[in-house]
Amino acid sequence: MQRTDIGRVLPKILHPAKITLAVCPDKNGIPNIITLEWFMRTSINPVMFAVSIGHSRYSYECFSDSEVFNLVYPSKEMAAGVVLCGSKSGREMNKLIETGFEHFPGRLANLPILKQAVANIECKIVTQVKSGDHTIFVGEVKHSYLNDDKDLLLYEDLQKI
Repeated sequence: MQRTDIGRVLPKILHPAKITLAVCPDKNGIPNIITLEWFMRTSINPVMFAVSIGHSRYSYECFSDSEVFNLVYPSKEMAAGVVLCGSKSGREMNKLIETGFEHFPGRLANLPILKQAVANIECKIVTQVKSGDHTIFVGEVKHSYLNDDKDLLLYEDLQKI
């Protein structure tokens, strides 16, 4: 064991990792989708999840103006769309249309529930915390959906694309 720079440590401990999508409306109510690796469950009762969004991202503007978001656990069949959502800005395109993800309106603010996903979790934002160049948005789970027959997409699966 040697003391070293965090830049050498991170590549060893970060993967394999789960990936999620977050869907949040922009100021005009148009759903924006962002690919995330920085998220976590934060409470058992009530069940809550947190997502971390960079201040330079369009999605940060969307989250800052919203009271809700959907946390989506994508299936392996959604890999190409996950890459698109993580590499393009919602300022430039409607990622829901561009990905072709099939969806239906959720119960919380009619945000889209992505049909091909393993799970969709509708959350109401209850607090936010600034964390350096990111803000952590914490959402309380209000509704959830599950596809038992789908396989969860992992970060390592994206390396194959």
